[in-house]
Formats: sequence, structure tokens, C-alpha cells
Amino acid sequence: MPSDARTTRLVIVESPSKAKTIAGYLGPDYLVEASIGHVRDLPKNADEVPEQYKGESWARLGVDVDNGFHPLYVISADRKQQIAKLKKLAKEVDEIFLATDEDREGEAIAWHLLETIKPKVPVHRMVFHEITRPAIQAAVANPRQIDQNLVDAQEARRILDRLYGYEVSPVLWKKVMPKLSAGRVQSVATRIVVERERQRMAFRTAEYWDINALLAVQGQVEGPRQFGATLIALNGDRIATGKDFEPTTGRLKPGAAVVQLDEGGARGLAARLEGQNFTVTRVEEKPYRRRPYAPFITSTLQQEAARKLRMSSAQAMRTAQRLYEEGYITYMRTDSVNLSETAIAAARRQIAELYGERSVPPEPRRYTGKVKNAQEAHEAIRPAGDTFRTPAELAGELSGDAFRLYELIWRRTVASQMTDAVGNSISVRIRAVSTAQEEADFGATGKTITEPGFLKAYVESSDDENAEAEDAERRLPNLVKDQRLDADELNAAGHHTSPPARYTEASLVKAMEELGIGRPSTYSSIMQTIQDRGYVEKRGQALIPTFIAFAVVNLMEKHYPRLVDYGFTAAMENDLDSIAGGVHASLDFLTAFYFGSQKAGEDDAIARAGGLRKMVTENLGDIDARLINSIPLFDDDEGRHIVVRVGRYGPYLQRQVPGASEEQTNDPSNRVSIPEGVAPDELTPEKVEELFLGGSGERSLGEDPQTGVDVVLKSGRFGPYVESGERRGSLFRSQSPNTLTLEQAIQLLSLPRVVGKDPEGNEITAKNGRYGPYVQRGTDSRSLASEDQLFTVTLDEALALLAAPKTRGRGAAKPPLREMGADPATEKPLVIKDGRFGPYVTDGEYNASLRGDQTPENLTIEQASEMLAEKRAKGPAPKKRAAKKAPAKTADAAAKKTPAKKAATKKATPAKKATPAKKATAKKAAPAKKAVPAKASASASAE
Repeated sequence: MPSDARTTRLVIVESPSKAKTIAGYLGPDYLVEASIGHVRDLPKNADEVPEQYKGESWARLGVDVDNGFHPLYVISADRKQQIAKLKKLAKEVDEIFLATDEDREGEAIAWHLLETIKPKVPVHRMVFHEITRPAIQAAVANPRQIDQNLVDAQEARRILDRLYGYEVSPVLWKKVMPKLSAGRVQSVATRIVVERERQRMAFRTAEYWDINALLAVQGQVEGPRQFGATLIALNGDRIATGKDFEPTTGRLKPGAAVVQLDEGGARGLAARLEGQNFTVTRVEEKPYRRRPYAPFITSTLQQEAARKLRMSSAQAMRTAQRLYEEGYITYMRTDSVNLSETAIAAARRQIAELYGERSVPPEPRRYTGKVKNAQEAHEAIRPAGDTFRTPAELAGELSGDAFRLYELIWRRTVASQMTDAVGNSISVRIRAVSTAQEEADFGATGKTITEPGFLKAYVESSDDENAEAEDAERRLPNLVKDQRLDADELNAAGHHTSPPARYTEASLVKAMEELGIGRPSTYSSIMQTIQDRGYVEKRGQALIPTFIAFAVVNLMEKHYPRLVDYGFTAAMENDLDSIAGGVHASLDFLTAFYFGSQKAGEDDAIARAGGLRKMVTENLGDIDARLINSIPLFDDDEGRHIVVRVGRYGPYLQRQVPGASEEQTNDPSNRVSIPEGVAPDELTPEKVEELFLGGSGERSLGEDPQTGVDVVLKSGRFGPYVESGERRGSLFRSQSPNTLTLEQAIQLLSLPRVVGKDPEGNEITAKNGRYGPYVQRGTDSRSLASEDQLFTVTLDEALALLAAPKTRGRGAAKPPLREMGADPATEKPLVIKDGRFGPYVTDGEYNASLRGDQTPENLTIEQASEMLAEKRAKGPAPKKRAAKKAPAKTADAAAKKTPAKKAATKKATPAKKATPAKKATAKKAAPAKKAVPAKASASASAE
């Protein structure tokens, strides 16, 4: 206890940057420290299991499923030093404020801090949704208790995800491929992406034609004289458009009463309409009105950041986190579209100042959320404070992604309280009669905006890059019925139907939100997880499922359909919400899911089937691994079944001849590796034929004129290669199997080539390796500038290369990838270097690896400074010990939770002798049978 009479208080937040900001708003009587995220979790692997629990059958799982689903929590190794610091500070202060985020995760972190530190002084829960001086001071003045229902819901979610991951992932290891993972949300998200790719694979394009006319008003007119119109009907029958065709056949839908024009028909009709009279037959004018968009929630922020700023979900959330922690915006994990009265007043004042009083509606706007299972409603995401700072005012403080994202949030918030956009929409029909007496109807639409309203501040983007912007005007001349028009141009236009667009991170988040899958706090991590696990790859903004993803989804759909059912996954989110609301007990929920229940409802198929554990163990033998790992494509012209196989060394194509023996089916000529980068929907019959004929399967190139032995082009595990007798040679990266000649193949077979010997008699050879062409003498090597040099480099040139200093490889110092300048916090120079495990930023003392979508080019100095600050807060990495010591037997190293958790946390000041722990009801209805958890590792994902 300090020697003076002042009351000192410890405020614990989650991140160092947040601690720095909040410390500036509190006086000298407050110490503000960071927990640096979660302090305890279930053990990730066997090494993290404390010694006293290693003999328990459930220890690897980390959850004692036979005794009330007691979780085994361990302090993260990289948090122990910080926890020791917090414990020390807790003994020196008079009060503690747990100021973690106001959601389930934040509530759980606060509870874990209380359980770990075990303070002897009063503890308060401090909550806020923006980091401004008034908000922080109000939070200190109005603390509350820990919400045990939120803690229970988060704990139930964590246990549920552990059970799902650790029980289902081993099935994938056995039946698909080692080191794969399953997750309650990630598996469903993967299925959504795979289903879209299946639709693209099944899609068959259709061609249809129409006519585009450039029409002109006769005589003098106000406004535009010319305008475009499109053929929409012929002799009263509508002209076919893309929506009239079956996506899987490319044929017109049954019963579609439309005219499908081909190229000849469209061009012929256009010719017959040349020089004919065009007459306006109908003009319809309607008022146009568009309401502003609701303020941002987590999902819509991620969607618009992707569309407008080209940010990934992870990048958008990292940037938003920084803006929140530095006091620029309100809390960024929310599904509430509400704005506080203070925020509404601030927005209306700013609208009047910037856009005029006419842009302020008479009454404030209120919004209702459309998100299924919305929870944890704070405010929407908006600029912090009771007076919004404009982007122009922050131009000197913010830059890069932070400035762009703040401006996006500011514009959306202000626009949400502005007047409607108002105007007129016009629809016109025009008719012409061809020389063959065909009645051709053309249509044109226009839009004028008379009062832009909120469009002055914000226009929402679309996932369809070809879609017209909301504020786009299309002006038409003033037209009246029976008015004559001239056709300045008539052009036949061909179109092809398009497959459904691939998901982007933005549209996948939107789909998950609409289905009620996941939560605001999980969207960005799920986007990252499905990519990190190798289930989805990004091509530009598009998400493309891998063939491994197809195999995993095949298995889940055929054998565990409930686990990837959209409705069931959303229902589990509902159950967790019920636990958070105190309506249901987490023990009943976990027991029904894992062990099953005879009392389960009609929709709870897993519980009625005996629970997850029984489902994944008893039916394991029913899973045909070969069938699961097969993706049928089509039959080729010779009646062979074309199938993608997901093999141990990657995906490959196989041709199956009906009735053929297994030996014939497995003949190398009927197998070909799928090159990296080929998407599933790109395996068209033409592409498959190209792969088999152009460097895959087996193809004779002719005889080697020197040996008389056949030279054969083959496909192998590492790509195409040529073979002649005992000699083999891989194709160069610049060579295509389609165009490879016999002469080129013989050159490849000549490698490695002996260039000559040095004066000491050492042999020098020219070789082609994994990293390109090079010359070698013993263990010393130097790169060649091109593959052609393998056949042309002379002995003198090779000796000169080997005499020059190394410029790459071992022993050569790598220059930094980028010099960033001085760290704003320490003034030390920051550089980005390329390390063994990828690029990292360093100040010479501490290193921090780049994360997610961060690259040496886009990493800002502010991000680098914050990453290194977190590293410094953890302290230096512990030195490796020569021998492994037995772990100290302390209650802090790891602890099973003891009864009475709920009662202890209902008071602001915990009892000095009592340890908060698990509720006494946890013992109820625990099955007597001992569980034998499946073998699992850290690769079994939480979500």
C-alpha cells in the first residue's frame, strides 16, 4: 500500500495502446495497465497441460466432460510475466477496475483476470463504448459487477468449439489429410464458398442477342437530344434476357414465353428497321425517393471497407481497433444500428454546418436492425465524442488506412441523419415497324435527382462492380406520347449469361450475417481461418475454395450433415444467446450436444443421435475415404469418367474407363496433376483435355537420334518432365508441355552438364534447381541469369561467377526489405527484414512478425510501433533451458474451476479467503461414463 493517504486505483484494459489513451484521461491516482488480450485458455497441446493433470483421460481435450464439463484453464506462456506484474500492482492499490471490452469476450477476460490475480481489494467492472474523456470518467463513476451470464455464454462457446474441433478434426486427418481442422463456424463458412463454386461448375452459359438503338429527338430540344434504348419485345413477345435461362443447361426455362434472338436474327432485324419511323408509345414518370443507409455495424463496415477501400476483413478490423483504442471511433464489434441521443445531436449539428439546414430532416432518424440473432447491442460504429471531428480536422493526426476508414465511418454516420435523396424516374416505350411488318418495341429509363440529400455525404457501393451507383443520373429528353424519333444507330448486341459471382470477404460476411451464423467479433477471424487452413484462396477479391475444401465438405455433408447445416449452426448461436440472457443453463446445452438426450427436440438431431462423441466414433468405419476424396466432373467424349482426386501429394485428375480393371484405371496415362492456381470451375472439358494432352498423362515426342530410345513427356508429382531410358529432366518454368519439341526435351535430358574442371581439377557442373539455374563446384554454387545459360555457359564464365562474392544464400547478409524511420514511441530506427518465417519489423532489440494481410509495403509506422510495444510489454523471450524442469505446482499455473463461481462474482468486493470458481450446479446430471477424448492437437480449431 502506498505510504500517502491517497486512494490509488488499478485499471486493467486489454491492449497497451488502449492503456496509453485511457491513462491520459485519468488522474495520477490511477495506474492503467494492459492484460494484452486473453490471459487464460484451454491448453493448446500436451505440453501446456499441468503435470498434476497429465494422467487424466480428459486432459488433452482440456475439458472434463464427465464432471460438468469443467474446463482446464492455463495461463498463456507469453502472458505469465504480465500477470505477475498485475498481481504485484494489485497488492499496492486500494481498488481495481476491470475495463475490458463490453461484450462476451471482454466479460470473460475480466472474469479470468479476477480468477487469476485473486485481489484482496474491491474489484469493479468498468464498461464504455468509446474512449473519450467524458466516457471514461463516466465509466469510472458508474461501475457494475461482472455479468456472469455473459461469462457463462463465452465459456460455453469456447468449450463447444473445443469439443467440435477436437472430435471432428481427427476424422478429417484419417479420411482426408493430416493436419486439417474442423470448426463450428469455419466448416459452415467453407461449405458456403464450396456451394457457390459447385454452382459455377454446374453452370452452362447461354447466348442471347438484342438491339441497342441510339435515338434522337427531331428538331430543337432542351437537354440531351440523343438517348439509348434497348429492344425489349418483338410482335408482343418479350425478348429473352439472362434471367430466362436455366443456369445448369443454358436452355430457356420451361414455359418462358420469350423470343430468343441469335446473331443472325438480331442483325437481320436491325437491318429491317433501318430508316423506319420510331414513335413514343408510352411515357411513365414516377417520383424517386431513397432513404439513407443505417450507420455501420461490424459486418457492414467490413463489407464497405472491402468494396470502397479494398481492405480485407482482418485489415478493416485491425484498423478499426486502432481507431477505437486511440479514441477516434466507438466500439467496433456491434450489431446495433442505434445511435445515442448525443450522437444524433452531433450529427445534425454537423449536417447543418456542412450541408445546410435543408439537409437536416425535421425529426431524427431511428433505425431497426435486420441482423438475425442480434446481440450485445451497443451503439452503431460512429465517430467518438459528442462533437464529431471531420476528416479534414484529423488530416494531421491520421494517415493511410486509418484516415480512409475514419472518413468512411464519419460519412456513413453523418449521412444516416440526413434527408432523403429525391428525384424522378422515367420509363419510356418506343415502337418501330420493320420492312417485314414486325413490331419492335424498345425501352429506355431515366432518372433525375432534384434533391441529393444524404447522397452529398455518402453513396453505398455494390458487390457487383458493373452495377450503377445510387447517385448516377440518366437524363432523357422531354418526351411525349406519339412523338416521332430518328434512329441514328441500330446495333445488334450479343450477350452471354454469367455464373453466380464468387464470394468476396464482404459478400461472405453478408451471407453469414443473413443466415445468423457467427457473430460480429468472429467474422474477420473466420475469414482469416478458412484461408490459413488452406480451404480458401484469394484471387484478387474473390474467394476460391481449394479441392481439399471440397473433400472436407463432402465428408461433412454425407456423414455429419447437421454439423454444417445452416439452420442448426444459427440455432446454436441462439442457444448461446439464451445462456447470455440467463434463460438456459450452459450445462444442459453442452450435455445434449456432446452426450445426446432422449428429451431433445425434433430439430436437435445430434442430441437424438446420441451426441457428438458417439456420432464421430461409432460411424467412422462407414466413411469411404476414396469416395469422400473424389469430385466427379463429367464424362469425356470417349465415355470416360473424369474425376478429381484429392491425394496425399495434392489434387490430380483421373480418367476412369467403365469396366476397366484397377490396373488400367491407375495407369499413369490416365492420371495428371492439377497445376497450382487452377480453380475448380476452370476444369472444363477443354481444360481437362489440354492437361492430359499438353504435359500430363504420357506423350511420345520421338526417338533420341543418338540412343534410339523413345523420349516421353510425362506428368509427375512435381509437374511435367521428360524421360528417356534412365534419364529424366523437369521442364523449365518458361516451357509449356503443349509446345515442347523433341530437341528441347533432349536438351533437358542432357542436364546436369559438365562445364569443365578448375585448375585444381574440381569438376564444375551446370544444373537446374528448385530456385533456378546455377553452376556448382563441390558445395559452392552461384546462380545463372537465365535457363539458356545452362547450355551455353563456358568454363571461364563459370570460374568468374564462382570467384565473385555470394549475393544470396547462406553466409550472405540480406539487406532490409524496407527502412521505416524512427519509432514514434522510442525514436529507435525501424526496419522490415526477411526472416526464416517471413518478414518482420525490428527496432534492433525487439522483433514482431507481420500479420495476416500486412506486407512490407503496406505496413504503417504506427502499426509497427504498436506491434513492437506489445512485444516490449511481454518482456524478453525466456532463454532455452538445458533440461526440462518439473513445473511449479501453483494454483496460478493452471486451475480447474471450483464451485461457487457465480456467487463470488455477484459482489464488487470478493471475499478475501474465498476463490471465485464454477457454479455448484455444474455437478448436476453429469454422465457417469468416463470419456476418452480423441487425439487432438492445436490444429483442431476453435471456430
